Amino acid sequence: MRTALAVAALTLLPAAASAQAHVGAIGQDLLEASGDVIYNAACANCHGVDGRGAAPELLAFEEELPDFTDCDFAAREPDADWIAVAHEGGPVRGFSEMMPAFRGALTVDQLGRVMEHIRTMCTDDNWPRGELNLPRALLTEKAYPEDEWVVEAAAHTDDSEAFTGTYVYERRFGPRSQVEITIPYGWRDEVGSDADDAARDGGGSGLGDVSIGLKHAFYHDIDAGWIFSVMGEMSLPTGNEAAGLGAPGSVAEVFLLAGQILPGDAFLQAQAGVEAPLYRDGSSELFGRFLVGASRTEGPWGRTWSPMVELQVARHMASGAVASVDLVPQVQVALNTRQHVLANFGVLVPVGAGEDSGRSVVLLAYVLLDWFDGGFLEGW
Repeated sequence: MRTALAVAALTLLPAAASAQAHVGAIGQDLLEASGDVIYNAACANCHGVDGRGAAPELLAFEEELPDFTDCDFAAREPDADWIAVAHEGGPVRGFSEMMPAFRGALTVDQLGRVMEHIRTMCTDDNWPRGELNLPRALLTEKAYPEDEWVVEAAAHTDDSEAFTGTYVYERRFGPRSQVEITIPYGWRDEVGSDADDAARDGGGSGLGDVSIGLKHAFYHDIDAGWIFSVMGEMSLPTGNEAAGLGAPGSVAEVFLLAGQILPGDAFLQAQAGVEAPLYRDGSSELFGRFLVGASRTEGPWGRTWSPMVELQVARHMASGAVASVDLVPQVQVALNTRQHVLANFGVLVPVGAGEDSGRSVVLLAYVLLDWFDGGFLEGW
């Protein structure tokens, strides 16, 4: 759900209450009606026949109505979120109780037909539908372009006691593209008596290698449930190499991303690419990530849980190199009622040592804010 839906929730009370009573009175006549007929009977008083919203002077409130023809707003959310608010009322997603519940007037099937009609109001097919915005994994980059802030954490369980905190900023631009900035900060066990000794002994703390990336969704098909993207990323040598917090030079990555919706609210995601150091004696690496998961809700409208399992494979391109293989079981959960604040917890388990037989189990987690939906403290 988006902030614009919150505005809709605040603006619907007078006309929606009237429409609710009217629709309830003639509900039998609308049971088999098409989506546009139901929309005109139940929604058009506020939102207008064309979806652009009724004129403010015709309504008993000052808030601006959302524009269903604005694809930047209308395409982002899956049908299920729209239907939840219309059926159960604003509080089901952390919006105002001024948005009434239409469950006594319209069935879920009728609201689904209304959504089919509303979808025709966005006439630009370049915008990927919100159903293709699959849950964010711990390692695999998702194909859908997003507006998110993410704080990630990784804690190694070996003697190094290494810990990395990473801030990720994602901003969508246009219908298909996204810019991403990643800022890591790391801590390692400080063995020495001062910063230089700690660095020589593999300890210390400091900024890691900052990276900048661009993503573009070059193909999407809501009917087939597919989305494909390409992304390029450049890491800059801002980290302390001696302390194990950075590379000796810049590193470029390019990779393909895919997402697939499966029956039963299940999904697949994949990422495959190459990492190429731009400094002398660096070794390029091929990598691939694949995950399968499913989303489940607490009741028909409640909190969403998404258990997933990732498989990660990486291999240096040098002759004789051995691939490393990891499994990452995890679960993402919505923390608030609006479900735009999310957390994910998992563990990386090395199952193929590759060239580094000393790789340890790593505890992974993140907290995510989908900031297009609202602020962190909203919607609880």
